[in-house]
Amino acid sequence: MMSRSPSSSGLLPMPGTPGSSWAVYKARLKGVFNGADSRVLASFWLFGLINNISYVIILTAALDLVGPTVPKSVVLLADVLPSFFTKLTAPYFIHHVPYSVRIVAMTSVSVCGMFIIALTPDSVTIKLFGVGLASLSSGAGELSFLGLTHYYGPFSLAAWGSGTGAAGLAGSGLYIFLTSTLGLRVKTSLLTCAFLPFIMLISFFLILPLGPLRRASSNKDYTHVPSEEPITITATDFDEEDISSIPTGSAAESLLAPGLASEAYTSHSPRTRSPSRTHKSPFMANLHRARLLFFPYMLPLLLVYIAEYTINQGVSPTLLFPLAGTPFTHYRSFYPFYNLLYQLGVFIARSSTPFFRLHNLYLPSFLQCLNLALLIGQSLYWFIPSVYIVFLVVFWEGLLGGAVYVNTFAEIMQHVPEKEREFSLGATSVSDSAGICIAGFVGMVLEGWLCGRQVENGRAWCRTLES
Repeated sequence: MMSRSPSSSGLLPMPGTPGSSWAVYKARLKGVFNGADSRVLASFWLFGLINNISYVIILTAALDLVGPTVPKSVVLLADVLPSFFTKLTAPYFIHHVPYSVRIVAMTSVSVCGMFIIALTPDSVTIKLFGVGLASLSSGAGELSFLGLTHYYGPFSLAAWGSGTGAAGLAGSGLYIFLTSTLGLRVKTSLLTCAFLPFIMLISFFLILPLGPLRRASSNKDYTHVPSEEPITITATDFDEEDISSIPTGSAAESLLAPGLASEAYTSHSPRTRSPSRTHKSPFMANLHRARLLFFPYMLPLLLVYIAEYTINQGVSPTLLFPLAGTPFTHYRSFYPFYNLLYQLGVFIARSSTPFFRLHNLYLPSFLQCLNLALLIGQSLYWFIPSVYIVFLVVFWEGLLGGAVYVNTFAEIMQHVPEKEREFSLGATSVSDSAGICIAGFVGMVLEGWLCGRQVENGRAWCRTLES
């Protein structure tokens, strides 16, 4: 469990509130991070930042990479499909590869991908191949670094989540700074960004304390996901408390109460197995574990990513207002600002676990689906009177998405048995990529349909984005 502040609510008071001072706030903030290793925090924050920043830079540069005639969702799919397939398959064999080898391989693949993107002059196909290489590295990195948090505790997960949230702001901001503020060519800007993955090597080999990994490796817990060995269970292995703790009820109850679903996962540990079961291979044991992860952890993460990326890719480009009532002078300015607000919400939420924990993962996922329905309705019927209200909704969207992401893995770290935790953290990461893939395909259709309906209703602002 993560450290809490001594306040009864578990939240830190804001500076300047009655009964508090900045000194008290700093003291309580220090208490929250009591016992945290600054080198671990710095390493995992950099892991999250650098692993995700190439993904963000590529999406920010989508127009420059493929030109105005190619749908930008094509870049999104090229940027996420290799990551999705990596997360779908790698958890079942990647434990045989030491983390040091993974870091070197991921850095090399990511750098090669960025160089291909930058140095290919005209071929969109070859550029998309480079995008795919960067995506492959990012997917392997996410499941590897999440698995690595198993050896460094909850603070490492909090730092990883904060770093991934910062990547959204830093990636888009860096590309805009290089191309707009400094006036560098797209090729030069991408070549500059191609050297960022080397920071992962520095973080792993020079900053991160490697003692926990060495101890785990010597115990054969680092390179091997243990299989479930046959055991003998006698009547003395059970007591009345064990029996009463086994969750009952319908599947629907488990969906609405993820805590019970977590207990259901734990109840499938070897201790409560029938003595008649046969030995399972490590691969089959991991398939079984993945099935147990689906309802408590994978499904809410999948739902929130489908909803938020459908909003970002398919709906946000059509959330336009007359310029006179907005802070913008061009319709092209709406979408980047929506993305900035979304990324800000994600960063805040992914940095929040040391201060606030969310245990019910389905509630924010359902709220995100409501956001999707609300914004589709606004695109069709234009009933929200001010763009500033939409700004708040988009920021709220980022908060919900970031909260579900980081708290999903915090729940796994808290509830899943230790022997299965490393695999579970990596396997669950497939849900976010799967959600982005689904949203990418949906967005390719939804954006055009919504824009067409707006034109039919006399609101042709979305067409000005195509000129």
